[in-house]
Amino acid sequence: MRPSKRSALLSPQYTGLRTASQTAAKLHHTQTGLLTQRLGDLMTDNHKHHHEHVDETVTDRSDWARRRREGIPTNKNLLVVACMDERIPVEDVLGLELGDAQIFRNAGGKVTDDVIRSAALTTNFFDTDEIIVINHTDCGMMSAPDEAVHEGLEAQAGDLSEVDLDPSLPELNIGDADIMDWVKMTDDIDEACATQVEYLRQSELISDDITVSGYVYEVESGELREPGDRIADEISERQA
Repeated sequence: MRPSKRSALLSPQYTGLRTASQTAAKLHHTQTGLLTQRLGDLMTDNHKHHHEHVDETVTDRSDWARRRREGIPTNKNLLVVACMDERIPVEDVLGLELGDAQIFRNAGGKVTDDVIRSAALTTNFFDTDEIIVINHTDCGMMSAPDEAVHEGLEAQAGDLSEVDLDPSLPELNIGDADIMDWVKMTDDIDEACATQVEYLRQSELISDDITVSGYVYEVESGELREPGDRIADEISERQA
């Protein structure tokens, strides 16, 4: 005898399937509702009146223009001391953008009295807490002997002992030192870089809390390396 349609609908198997289907439908409806509500919340959260964007732009521009007056430090609290050689892309090799660091460049990337003056001011008053020195291979400060440089300067200025080292401060002179001590030529770029780092670390005007590092930029490879880490020398000779 075949079961009736009514008895089939009342069977446990059919009842279970119908319950499962209803549950799935309710769950889908609930999830869809929650998703719709969440999207609505996000649209509400992300919506801004245009004047808010304008206000942020004006504030950013105002802060940029008043950085020193407002005591706002560089983005990375960083001072870079580098050689003035045109082949050193300081910002690129250090991954810097405008506003990230103060950059001081001079002949040889040497720690002179003016570098100390600048470093003392920025570390004590502008929240700079790190200094990086960059020297480089094929530096012009290694391109001539002391005698040639001395003769060239003397031909220009005459008696070098009477020359004003700082036109704004005539009292500043090198005393009994030789003019070449002031010029600061370089014999070995790696030693020179390490020496500049130590000059900064030992300065009484710069706190011991300031992190000071030094690197040599290889103009031949376009990369930085640590002083003394001459990889090219190591890999260009046969191992003993």
